[in-house]
Amino acid sequence: MFSNNVKKIFDEIKADKENEEFTKAGIDPLFSAPESAKVIIVGQAPGIKAQEAKKYWFDRSGDRLREWMGVDKKTFYDSDIFAIIPMDFYYPGKGKSGDLPPRKDFASKWHPLLLKELPNVELIVLIGQYAQKYYLGNREKSNLTETVKAYKEYLPRYLPIVHPSPRNMMWMKKNPWFEEEVVPVLKERIRGYLKI
Repeated sequence: MFSNNVKKIFDEIKADKENEEFTKAGIDPLFSAPESAKVIIVGQAPGIKAQEAKKYWFDRSGDRLREWMGVDKKTFYDSDIFAIIPMDFYYPGKGKSGDLPPRKDFASKWHPLLLKELPNVELIVLIGQYAQKYYLGNREKSNLTETVKAYKEYLPRYLPIVHPSPRNMMWMKKNPWFEEEVVPVLKERIRGYLKI
């Protein structure tokens, strides 16, 4: 459950005019920010399945992400080790090739407020180009592949990774170094926080 301060932010997000359409439809912002969190996972925005289920990363992408981190669903959802703070807390709709991007300026409005409530965070996992652009700024490389390849430059605070979507299977085949090199680093860091 949310702390008092995070609940206040949650209510402010719902009351924001920019989110009026969602609130009227009975859709709540989808994020998680337990005070004890050691890891923040910053993705793009909830998918339609996640929004309908009111459970973030509730799809095949989530299954692969948990596999990369070496955790099961119970640990992922119930351990309070993970904060889930996507670039937009609502499903943005369908585009020509996948979901639409998160709304501009959404993260800059709400992320700083939530980060203040997460004093124990040691790692921020940046999933995909939108999260990487926002958090890395001019430290980002020329494209996502180069940014992820340079992951050591951003540790120990940040770890940029590719989105675990089935749509990225071709990218994974072209870049086997990701699962050979980056995924083990992610697993090791998570294992440390879980004291496994």
